[in-house]
Amino acid sequence: MNSPARTAATRSARPVLRFGAGLSVRYSVRPVLACVLLLAAAAGCGIALIGAGEYPVAPQDVARALFGDGSPADVYVVRELRLPRALTGLLAGAALALAGAVFQSVARNPLGSPDVIGFGQGSAAGALCAIVLLHGSTAAVQAGSVIGGLLTGALIYLLAWRKGIHGYRLVLVGIGGAAVLTGVNQYLLTRAAIGDATRAVLWLTGSLNGRGWQHVWPLLAAFAVLAPLVIGHARHLGMLEMGDDAASALGVPVERVRLTVMGAATLLTAAATAAAGPLAFVALTGPQLARRLTRSPGPNLFPAACMGGALLLAADWLSQHLFGSDQLPVGAVTGVLGGVYLLWLLASERRAGRI
Repeated sequence: MNSPARTAATRSARPVLRFGAGLSVRYSVRPVLACVLLLAAAAGCGIALIGAGEYPVAPQDVARALFGDGSPADVYVVRELRLPRALTGLLAGAALALAGAVFQSVARNPLGSPDVIGFGQGSAAGALCAIVLLHGSTAAVQAGSVIGGLLTGALIYLLAWRKGIHGYRLVLVGIGGAAVLTGVNQYLLTRAAIGDATRAVLWLTGSLNGRGWQHVWPLLAAFAVLAPLVIGHARHLGMLEMGDDAASALGVPVERVRLTVMGAATLLTAAATAAAGPLAFVALTGPQLARRLTRSPGPNLFPAACMGGALLLAADWLSQHLFGSDQLPVGAVTGVLGGVYLLWLLASERRAGRI
């Protein structure tokens, strides 16, 4: 363990970015470099994803078409048909990973991600109610997903509350809620007509097929509002990881910060689920991979968002090319890869004696 003097010396050795008027920001080189590389990887995956398909477009032609300089066919295919899909994947992955980083930080547990503790299942239940019971449109399904996620988040928070939120209590209550909601979702599927059941199963798998600008704009608006709110509380979240008593002693309004970031993370999860369906394990793996890449303490919120976006775009590219012409829903790919990662994480935690 580093001594306080060595820690202070390391912190003082970090570069400082000065903005004038007495405003400066101290940063670490490795997390910044990791974010730059992840953004570059996301851009590369996005260009490859946009250029692939029955009408292939070369990477340089994709870049030109994005600015409206290509042929009319290239511009139409790139900007109207494929760019919305890529942006939906980028924003949904970033939103899910950012929400996962918040919940894992609040719970102080790597298993405290929205898809494990029931928030994803709650959004799915709301969407299924809109499909099966109301026979709703796409907008109704998106609204049902958001409402279901918010109601689930409020219920799990209240059930886990007892003089504060303890990490393991939140995880255990969430796992129980996820089991109940999974049963509700299966019951709704048995009550559905064949057409609604087919539509519901396709949505539950998680897919970016057919995503258009009507999916991008609501998700972009939610991300633009909620992501700065969450990232602005990164310092407070880092203090919360030391425990409520220590955070309170350092002047952090514990319950207000916790309620704010958990509410924002719940909305991010619901918005991403409404746009792309319940994409399994992105919220779990994104923050953990980002933390291992940056090797930095704290919630690593911005690196987690970058990792989630790059991860989902790469998974979508794999879903289109892994089995040739037989394309898979991206949710199937994230489920398989995330399941393998979860088994590895559990084995690592067991070897370390933490479970």
